[in-house]
Amino acid sequence: MPYIAGFLAFRETPVLLGLLQKMAVKEPALYPQLLMVDGNAILHPRGFGLASHLGVLADIPTIGVGKNLHHVDGLTNLEVRNVVAKSNLQAGDVVPLIGSTGQVWGAALHSHEGCQKPIFISIGHRISLDTAVAVVRCCCLHRVPEPVRQVFSFSQLQ
Repeated sequence: MPYIAGFLAFRETPVLLGLLQKMAVKEPALYPQLLMVDGNAILHPRGFGLASHLGVLADIPTIGVGKNLHHVDGLTNLEVRNVVAKSNLQAGDVVPLIGSTGQVWGAALHSHEGCQKPIFISIGHRISLDTAVAVVRCCCLHRVPEPVRQVFSFSQLQ
């Protein structure tokens, strides 16, 4: 299935659910208690990105970690990056992503010193934003959290 912007979940979720089912059978002790997904969750134009989709279907807490921000509720990638750049944030600091309706959609995280671009964290399923941010902070040695980087690196080899 080709990539269509905004519909990543329909391409990726069946494969990821299949992998989770295989893991449940072959390695149940390694079955995840939390998924960190390289994609958005509620911080999505339709309010339900890959992380939300996968979390609901697998019934596992999920965190969406996006490298890019889609236009959501008045929030734009350029505006948020400008706010983050002007905020003089330290590593681990966040800027809440509050849309024009007043809804909190997620957080922009300055993941480490020297990083110019924030990552965008949003809740997927069965997790609070504060917990999601805390978990992601603990996993950031570079811009993108290690669990997401490792999966991305592995997928590039295949």
